[in-house]
Amino acid sequence: MSLKRALLISAASIAVSGLAGLPAMAQTNGDADARRLEPVVTTAQRVEQDAQDVPVSITTVSGEKLDNIKAGGADIRFLSARAPSVIAESSFGRAFPRFYIRGIGNTDFDLNSSQPVSLVYDDVPYENPILKGFPVFDVEGIEVLRGPQGTLFGRNTPGGIIKFDSVKPGDDLNGYARASVGSYATTEVEGAVGFRVNDNLALRFSGLVQQRDDFVDNRFTGEENAFEGFEETAARVQALWSPVASTDILLNVHGRNNDSDARLFRANIIDQGSRGLSDDFDFDTVFFDGQNELKQESFGVTLRVDHEIDDSVDLTYVYGYETADVFSRGDIDGGFGAAFLGAGNFGPGFIPFPSESAGGVDDLTQMTHELRVAYDNGGPIRAQAGFFIFDERVNISSFSFDTLGPGQPVNGAALRNQDTDSTGIFASVAYDVSEQLTLAGGVRFTDEEKEFTAGRSIGPFGSGALAPRSVTVGDDQISWDVSATYQYSEDISYYAKIARGFRGPSVQGRLVFGNTISDADSETVLSYEAGVKSELYDNRIRANANVFLYTLEDQQLTIVGGLDNTVALFNADESQGYGFEADVEALVTDNLVVTGGLSYNNTEIKDDVLLSPGCGAGCTVLDPEVVVDGQTFFNISGNSFPNAPEWIANVTARYGIPYQGGELYVFTDWAYKGDTNFFLYESVEFAEDGYWLGGLRAGWEGDNGVALSAFVRNLTDELVLEGAIDFNNLTGFVNEPRTWGIELGYKF
Repeated sequence: MSLKRALLISAASIAVSGLAGLPAMAQTNGDADARRLEPVVTTAQRVEQDAQDVPVSITTVSGEKLDNIKAGGADIRFLSARAPSVIAESSFGRAFPRFYIRGIGNTDFDLNSSQPVSLVYDDVPYENPILKGFPVFDVEGIEVLRGPQGTLFGRNTPGGIIKFDSVKPGDDLNGYARASVGSYATTEVEGAVGFRVNDNLALRFSGLVQQRDDFVDNRFTGEENAFEGFEETAARVQALWSPVASTDILLNVHGRNNDSDARLFRANIIDQGSRGLSDDFDFDTVFFDGQNELKQESFGVTLRVDHEIDDSVDLTYVYGYETADVFSRGDIDGGFGAAFLGAGNFGPGFIPFPSESAGGVDDLTQMTHELRVAYDNGGPIRAQAGFFIFDERVNISSFSFDTLGPGQPVNGAALRNQDTDSTGIFASVAYDVSEQLTLAGGVRFTDEEKEFTAGRSIGPFGSGALAPRSVTVGDDQISWDVSATYQYSEDISYYAKIARGFRGPSVQGRLVFGNTISDADSETVLSYEAGVKSELYDNRIRANANVFLYTLEDQQLTIVGGLDNTVALFNADESQGYGFEADVEALVTDNLVVTGGLSYNNTEIKDDVLLSPGCGAGCTVLDPEVVVDGQTFFNISGNSFPNAPEWIANVTARYGIPYQGGELYVFTDWAYKGDTNFFLYESVEFAEDGYWLGGLRAGWEGDNGVALSAFVRNLTDELVLEGAIDFNNLTGFVNEPRTWGIELGYKF
């Protein structure tokens, strides 16, 4: 272990121990009439528990915090840096988020890519990246579970999972409605209503509409207000039927329609030899000679049956069906013309050649079945066991276009399809050794197979067609975890956990621009974690912290873009990560509530030599050069993972005072994303320095349920690089500008 790592873990351990020592002098200061923090209920272990009792590093985003960070029409990427160790980004717009937890993620932009962070919506894992961007509305909250979750949630969870749980139908008439208007003619309407029809049936209807006008001009065509608008509609209908006292059947039907712009790639907004945006960057203009669009539809059904066999045994069955299609077309070079047309016929900056491409999921069908039984008779033993079946079929088309030709015809076309079948069997048990000590463990066996076929019907640049070719990959893996929880006092507990998780094998073949299919073996992770959870000052402060260390074997890495705008998969023999996470929530006074989160993640590729091509865009690569058969590569061993900043922090504060039958309040939230490298290789240009993004809301909430407020997102109007395209020119894409709005709401 390096000296730096040893010092870091030692310091974090001391901080964790220090938290445990706080309450000894604090508990006598409690006021029986003072406010208390509400308990946080989690389903991290598939049953409802107090989050403080679960040996998992958890952050919950819910309530007012959630409403604020997603204001103004934001999509699911609003979660980035809003919880320790969590980053979200996308080169695909609102349709395709990529999540990273503790640095573990996947930069692959292809439509059949797998991610090592799983998103679970109402007990159903959404595996294809096109499903992962489902809008967030009418949810109980969002749970971030960090570290491998391979026992109860299975495949593709070496980094962790993010869980979304919808508000369920209940006994009372309840609901809410919110409407906001803001800058760039942004409007958002969200609402829900739930009620009981009779003793056996309850219903809930919820929906969301988001809209923003185009406001970015295309200086090449002269069109004003050409890009950056969106129209998003989503709805959910739920019916809870209780035919007998011991059985609940919940039907959840949901869907979305997303008509928006693809991500705007902007040519040469990075100066060669410099990091970050160029000084003359203008958010409100682009120079496109190609097209830009994104259309997406999805529909799904979830059926959950809960049956109480007796007072000790519960049976749960969850069926999920999801289908989706999407088409996205973008001007990838981000500019106009090409250098070979001569001076004055290309720009802005140097454009070697035009690049315009499109991709579409023509058909995606995902079906899942899960059956599990849980045992809890109130004694020292609790257990679960079950099986899981995953079946996915996806058909994908890819195109390139002759941007300079009349009518911009298709000059490249390829099709690919992938069938994935996975079966898992799992069991877990927890045993209370004493009133203070609980030991737990679980194991899961997974068998997975993917059949991939790809072919090219039209080849750009005279490359010709390619007959369909097929590749089959598969594996079976055992994932497991063991943990110990020690209840030091009524308010403090310690935990330690060792877990093994995995991501199944992957295969890619983007044959529009390349001729090869690549695949990567399963990656596995072995993680060690220890932490403390505490509720101090008579539950006025909740403080949790942990340290962790993990080793990835055969980490799946992806070369994206590079020299030829294709995707190639390969494995690193070994990679490591270590760090710490801390969350705190405090009622400083009855009027002031503060939350904070902080994480440090050190990640490193540990191979002696691991080669990757550099960029094709004139960037300054910092890694050592290695020449193989006359071609230059770069040794990326020792590099951190892409999109894995070391430091992530967030803080919120809310202050309210009684006024006119309600409360006047101010709420502010801030998130910090540390220095970030975008690709496997390290370069001067394709990275961004650390930065803060913040928001502010002020308003009045009435005791009668009426609320009126004004809000600002990206309060300081910070504009930064969020990613780049590296095969043509110094192209990048950026975050959202400052937006503001007013909101009227009613809750009943």
